[in-house]
Amino acid sequence: MACGGSPSSSGSESATFANAGVVVSVADGDTLTVQIGDTKEKVRLIGVDTPETQHPTKGVQCWGPEASDFTKSVMTKGTRVRLVRDVEARDRYGRLLAYVYLTDTNVFFNLELVRLGFARPYPFEPNTTHESDFAAAAWEAQDAGRGLWGAC
Repeated sequence: MACGGSPSSSGSESATFANAGVVVSVADGDTLTVQIGDTKEKVRLIGVDTPETQHPTKGVQCWGPEASDFTKSVMTKGTRVRLVRDVEARDRYGRLLAYVYLTDTNVFFNLELVRLGFARPYPFEPNTTHESDFAAAAWEAQDAGRGLWGAC
């Protein structure tokens, strides 16, 4: 995986929830299931949106299968991750909202999805700690025609 980029040092992460977990499965490009202690949690990545592959009304969107395949290739079963929360803990569907970091490399996976063109920024108040990082990564990906920016 060509991973790069790191989160900006905003200082706010130290004041937020962080927990270690292990990937159990991947639903699509921006949703996975993580084992945290004795609990399996469905986790929605904060601040990013990958094109749909399983939406009941939107169907399969351009670059959705590629985004889903990329997430599945990186977040294989057993991958150790660190979850960092922002202001809100859960979305309206009960999913845990988190910034996800690969434990072994400290790669900020949410940002990596945007940087490589697998996701667009999805700022959703009040969970916007990394909004400017995501916007900058999207401009870079769009300018380079990476991923969905070159295909859709």
